[in-house]
Amino acid sequence: MYRAVIVLIWAVGGMLEAFSMSDRGCVRANNEDYCLVRPEIGLCVLADGMGGAKAGEQASRLAVETVLETVEGAGQRNSQVLLQAVEEANRRVLEAAQSDPELEGMGTTLVVALESDTGLDIASVGDSRAYVLDEDGFRAITDDQTWVNEVGRPLGLDEESLRNHPMRHVLTMAIGASAPLAVNYYSVPLKEQAVVLICSDGLHGVVEGDELERIVRGSENGVPLEESCKRLIEAAKEAGGPDNITAVLVRKAA
Repeated sequence: MYRAVIVLIWAVGGMLEAFSMSDRGCVRANNEDYCLVRPEIGLCVLADGMGGAKAGEQASRLAVETVLETVEGAGQRNSQVLLQAVEEANRRVLEAAQSDPELEGMGTTLVVALESDTGLDIASVGDSRAYVLDEDGFRAITDDQTWVNEVGRPLGLDEESLRNHPMRHVLTMAIGASAPLAVNYYSVPLKEQAVVLICSDGLHGVVEGDELERIVRGSENGVPLEESCKRLIEAAKEAGGPDNITAVLVRKAA
């Protein structure tokens, strides 16, 4: 049965619209992904938690809610506020883990998109991703902070070896893992009818890039964002759904 746990839609100044959806997948008993969009401040956040028991759920929710609180409290939208919000999320998750032995070792990935004058400012930590589809094609915006991307590929290991390597799931950075924190930052101009996909690795780690592009391109061509989100979730579940699955689509209106 189809299980969507977060469904939100928003529009910003008549320029952007977005839809988000999350599902626990076919294997996991709970959903450690968490996402949020707030139209009034042009904010979109996605986190994929990790940790024993319910720690991953707490880490992702705490990180997302901290970003929201920080951005709302700043009263403005710029790259400095964006990065401050991510740093504060890291501080609070670290603090929570240190204060409760049951939460020790918890952490989360994080992708934050904040509306700018020309498009989106994006900050990322970990291996949740943002992609863009525009007239130049479909491509990843973010770089994974993983052993595979930062160690395996530079060593010259081929893609088949990387797919089966015992370190393939190891993150080199996560919210709650360390201080200081390494945050990747991107400024993404959005052309007319451009579509941005933000997702956890329960989607991009399971569904091939060509299939992601095919589904996202439907939204570029007028398919409702809600329908495209459902198709993305269903594609991951049809491929086994081994992890929680979360997708956020953002489209610049004509």
